[in-house]
Amino acid sequence: MASFAWDYLLCLFPSLLFFLLRLGLRWHSVRYWTRLAVRAAGWRLWVIVCLILEMPLDRNTRTWNKEPESPGPDILSGSGQTSDGLRLICKPTALAKYLLQHWGCLAMPRLAAWPKGDPHLQTLSSLLSGQVDTVQFTRDNLLLRDGGVVALDWAVGTRLCEAIRRKEHQSGGKVLGCFTLTPPVLLLIPQSWGGMTPHLKMLCHQAMDQGFYVVVFHPRGTAGCPLTTTRMTEFGDPADLEQAVAYIHRRHPSSMLVAVSEGSGSGVLLSYLGECGSSTHLTAAAAISPVLLGQLWFETAMPPVYRWGALFHRKLQLSRFQSSFRAVLDVDRVLSCSSLRDFEETLFCASAQQKASQPPKSSLHSEQNSGAHSPWGLAPSVAWALGQRAYPAKDWDSYWDRNEPLRDADEVAVPVLCICSRDDPLLPPASTLPLTLFQNNPYFLLVLTDRGGHCGFTLEGCGETEGVSSENEERKKGTWSHAVVLEYFRVVTDFLKREEGGAASCDDPLGVPSQAWQRNRTSTTVPSRRRRPIMTRKSRPQEAEQSSVTAEEGNFTWKRSYTR
Repeated sequence: MASFAWDYLLCLFPSLLFFLLRLGLRWHSVRYWTRLAVRAAGWRLWVIVCLILEMPLDRNTRTWNKEPESPGPDILSGSGQTSDGLRLICKPTALAKYLLQHWGCLAMPRLAAWPKGDPHLQTLSSLLSGQVDTVQFTRDNLLLRDGGVVALDWAVGTRLCEAIRRKEHQSGGKVLGCFTLTPPVLLLIPQSWGGMTPHLKMLCHQAMDQGFYVVVFHPRGTAGCPLTTTRMTEFGDPADLEQAVAYIHRRHPSSMLVAVSEGSGSGVLLSYLGECGSSTHLTAAAAISPVLLGQLWFETAMPPVYRWGALFHRKLQLSRFQSSFRAVLDVDRVLSCSSLRDFEETLFCASAQQKASQPPKSSLHSEQNSGAHSPWGLAPSVAWALGQRAYPAKDWDSYWDRNEPLRDADEVAVPVLCICSRDDPLLPPASTLPLTLFQNNPYFLLVLTDRGGHCGFTLEGCGETEGVSSENEERKKGTWSHAVVLEYFRVVTDFLKREEGGAASCDDPLGVPSQAWQRNRTSTTVPSRRRRPIMTRKSRPQEAEQSSVTAEEGNFTWKRSYTR
C-alpha cells in the first residue's frame, strides 16, 4: 500500500511542479529572476555555438542583459572618435543641420539588444528569413551595348499597399510619392552575388507602401538573368548600371530617381556616382552596410559561415555557365577557390588565369585597330567602346585601380547616405572606415550605430503595436534602416527644393526638386578613362573655396554645378 502511494505521488510530481511554477510566476519578482536565468542560460549556449562555428562574439555586447543606449544624434567631425550610441559623421554643412532638425527617424532608434539584436542573428535573419512573397514583380530584360543583358524587376503591387495609402489619405499624413502624377522611382541594388534577400524585400514593400515606384537591378548572370556574353560584372564596374539608370530615366523622365544599395552592392553604386559625377540622373543615394573599401573587404578574413555561404552562391552562378566560360577561363580552377579573394582574382585577373591573358599595353591600341577580338569574345567595336574593361586586369592591384568603389569619390555630386554598424560581422572593423571622407566631403554622410549587424538594424519591440500611434506603428513594420533611408530621401528632397530657391506649390505635394535642379542634365555616357585611386577631395586654395563655402560657417552651397 505504501509503495502504491509513492508511485502515485511520483506520477503526480511533474504536474505538481508545473502547477507550482505557474503559481510562482504570478509574482513579479519570480518572473523577473526566471527571465534573467533563462537569458543567462541562453547567452552561455550562444557563446558555445559561436565558438564552435568560429563566429566572433559581438565586441560591443559587454553583458548579456545590457540595455541599448540611445543618445540623441549629433554631428561629429574632425577627430573621428565615436562613443556609444548613434552618430552622424559628416561635414557640418547646411544639409547636415537640416537633417538633424527634420530627420525624425534618426532621433531615438532604440535598436534591439541581445538576443534579437545579436549581430549574427540579425545578419542571418536579413539574408535568410523574413517577409517573403508579399511583393509581385514584372521583369524587363535590358540589352546592353556589348550584347549583355541585365534584368530590371519592377514591383507592381502588394497586398497592403492600397490599404496603407487609403489610411494615409484619410489621416492627412504626408507620404513621399503618394497621390502624385509622377511618383519617385526607387532603384534597389542587391548584394554583389545577386538575388533578393528578405531584407531587400521588406524595403521594397515599405517603399511601395509610401508610394514609390520600385525597381530592382540584377547584374548579368544573377537572379535568373540570362548571360549572353562570356563576361561577368566586375565588383566596381558601373557600365551596366549606368545604362540601366539611363533607361529608367527615359521611361519616367518626370520622376525623381533615388537609389539604395545593400551590402556589397554598394561597390557598383558608389563607382557609378563617381564615374558619372554631376551628369547622373539620381537625385540622392543611400547604402546600407556598404563595402566602402573593396580591396580591404576581399583581403580581410570573413567568418567561415559567411565565407562559405557567399562562395557557394557565386560558384553556383558560375557553374550554370561553365560550358560557355571554358573557352576563355579555367573554370575548374575558379570553382576550386576557397576564399572570396581567390575567386575574384582568378575570375577577373590575367595574372591568375591560365587560358585568358592580358595583352601588352603597347599592343592594345593596335589590336583594336586591327579588328582583333578581346579575350572575352567581344567584337572589336565593343572592345573599343569598353576600353580597358574589355580586357582582364593585369593583376590584383590593377583590378582595384579600376574597381575601388571610392576611387572617384571627389567627383560625386549628389548626397550619399551610408548606414554602418560597429558590430557588422561581414565587414572589416569599424576602425577601418574612411572617416576623413565623410568629414571633408559635403556629399557623403555616415550614420554609425553600435548595433545592427549586416543589413539588420532590428528595432527593440518590433512587432508590438498595441497602444501605439499609427505613425509609430508604421515605423515598426520594417527595420530601422528602412525608415531612415526613406525619410532621408524625403528630407533631402525638401532641402534641395529650398536651396533651388522655391517653396512647394499646392500642386506639388511631393516637393520634388524644381526645374532648375533637373535642367542641363545629359544622358551622354562619360568616356572611359583610367581613374585615380583617390577617396577624398584634394585640398584646394582658400580662394577657390570661398565661392562654395562661407568662411564663417562653412556652409556648402548645394546648387548643383554641371562640370561635364
